[in-house]
Amino acid sequence: MEGSSKRINANGSKKEKDLFHVIHKVPCGDGPYGRAKHAQLVEKDLETAIVWFWKAINAGDRVDSALKDMAVVMKQVARTEEAIEAIRSFRRRCSKQAQDSLDNVLIDLYKKCGMVEEQIDLLKRKLRLIYQGEAFNGKPTKTARSHGKKFQVSVKQEISRLLLMAISLMKPTGKPGLGLYAEIKLHGSRGCVSESPMIDPDANKACNLSLCLIKQARFDEACMVLQNVLEGKLPGSEDCKSRKRAEELLMEVESRQPPPELKDILGFDLEDDDFVKGLQQMR
Repeated sequence: MEGSSKRINANGSKKEKDLFHVIHKVPCGDGPYGRAKHAQLVEKDLETAIVWFWKAINAGDRVDSALKDMAVVMKQVARTEEAIEAIRSFRRRCSKQAQDSLDNVLIDLYKKCGMVEEQIDLLKRKLRLIYQGEAFNGKPTKTARSHGKKFQVSVKQEISRLLLMAISLMKPTGKPGLGLYAEIKLHGSRGCVSESPMIDPDANKACNLSLCLIKQARFDEACMVLQNVLEGKLPGSEDCKSRKRAEELLMEVESRQPPPELKDILGFDLEDDDFVKGLQQMR
């Protein structure tokens, strides 16, 4: 009876421990990565978590996750530049499958630091990887996550997302910093950005899209997108800030005169023609 009681207690303790890991989303085990996640998610001690993440990276304990998670935590404690350097220095220890996630974290870190040119360079590199067939692991879709939800993203949707991000970094004059004319040439000033469905569309994303279209002098399309917000066709359209922003953008569109030829505005540089031709293969 006594031995049976001990086994029951042991099993009960194991179930409670497993339940604890599930609830707090902390990995099992007492390795450095597990301790880092415990410090981050349970103890809420981010500086201690960073110490353990470093130990996990140096020990080779789930390096893919350790480096990415550490960079995110570093951003939270205002150590963004250190996070950038960490990814640049240690990403070679990570698997090929982890590189895309690290790129996404790096883009966010660049944005936090105001490193616009670095953002654009990385976005262009990601686009090149797509048309070279080195992204998505050769598959037509990949699994992405947004606000805790998983969903499938197609190659075309990913191209649209990256181009929208890049175009949003264009200078106020409407001229992109580093040859972001590829989307215009690729789809004849139409198509990829405005026609591809937004992922989880809402009023805020619609306003961002319309701003990109305005910067490309695509005023009719921008008006159509903004009307969807003002007519309440998108989630979040009832939000006062979103409606006010949509109204301001619409006023900007209406006040702008027809611009010169879009090609002249963007100042095309033919040295990237191979890049554009590669993207055309994805159409």
